[in-house]
Amino acid sequence: MKIRSVKAIYPNYRHIAPSWRTDMWQIVVQITSDTGHTGFGFGGGGRASLPVVNGHFSELIVGKEVNSTEDIAAIWDHLYFESIPYGRKGVAMMALSGVDLALWDLLGKAEGKTVANLISSDTKSNILCYGTGPDPDYHADLGFSGTKTPHRWTGEQSEIDSLIAWADRARAALGPDGQLMIDTYMSWDSDTTASMAKHLSEYEIHWFEDVLTPDDLEGQAELRKLVGNVNVAGGEHEFSHHGFNEIARVGALDIWQPDITWCGGITAGLRIVDIAADHGAPVVPHRGGEVWGLHLIAATDCVDLAEFVTGPANATMDEVWLGAPEPVGGRIDLSESSGFGVEPNEALL
Repeated sequence: MKIRSVKAIYPNYRHIAPSWRTDMWQIVVQITSDTGHTGFGFGGGGRASLPVVNGHFSELIVGKEVNSTEDIAAIWDHLYFESIPYGRKGVAMMALSGVDLALWDLLGKAEGKTVANLISSDTKSNILCYGTGPDPDYHADLGFSGTKTPHRWTGEQSEIDSLIAWADRARAALGPDGQLMIDTYMSWDSDTTASMAKHLSEYEIHWFEDVLTPDDLEGQAELRKLVGNVNVAGGEHEFSHHGFNEIARVGALDIWQPDITWCGGITAGLRIVDIAADHGAPVVPHRGGEVWGLHLIAATDCVDLAEFVTGPANATMDEVWLGAPEPVGGRIDLSESSGFGVEPNEALL
């Protein structure tokens, strides 16, 4: 089949995380073929990525054949090469992620297979889930195996006290086997990280996430020596297998967390998983409970652990995708529908 049209849309969001403001959240990418099939993908870059997809990328790939996963990989390489002058990371790679995911969805629908089954005939089921948000009791009620809290350090002693209080509450809610994680969103430095590791030592924290910026790989590698048994996790702000090759070269992270809607889609995700296997690094995709990362987890050596960003209990969120599987008893299974198994919510488009 051949690509007939490519279109990126910025949904009419009503509930966007403040860090992304009004215009920089996720895009929906729609690709149609001459066989009548339509594939959908989710990318990043907000409104800034629309002309990348609707202009440059569309002109490059309309008319291209998509009959195999090798065809998708070839298109990925072509788009990456042609966007090098303004791309390689950031908005262009986030845009490419949406295109790549739409192509995988398109091929899955054409072949009547899930994306996971396009990758492998041997897939995981009953995948464990952990929650991201401030309420560990809510995550325990959902049956999740772990809980992760966001934390922005501003230097106040009260923040240490509040983090200890969270850890105490989280350990009580999830029990001795529950995994506790902290996402610092690049707000700690090395001294703060070492101090936090000591303050929280009795709670057996599983990982500290995004401690330093992705530009400071050497600093992240040094952190691994300072935090005892706590893992240093990150990678959601890194792009493509090229970026993760650098993480591997420096030994920057204990746990790799590519975001499949930002790092380059399934095609880049597969390459990242291969690099991780060569270096013995576990991969836990960022926002892996969304279908885009979930299919990668199910079909590869990714850790059996899917992240759900719940926010506070009963938080209101935009439902961009219809048909996504929901966790039950702290575990989740893929839909048997072809492709990624979801369709966009027309009310938001």
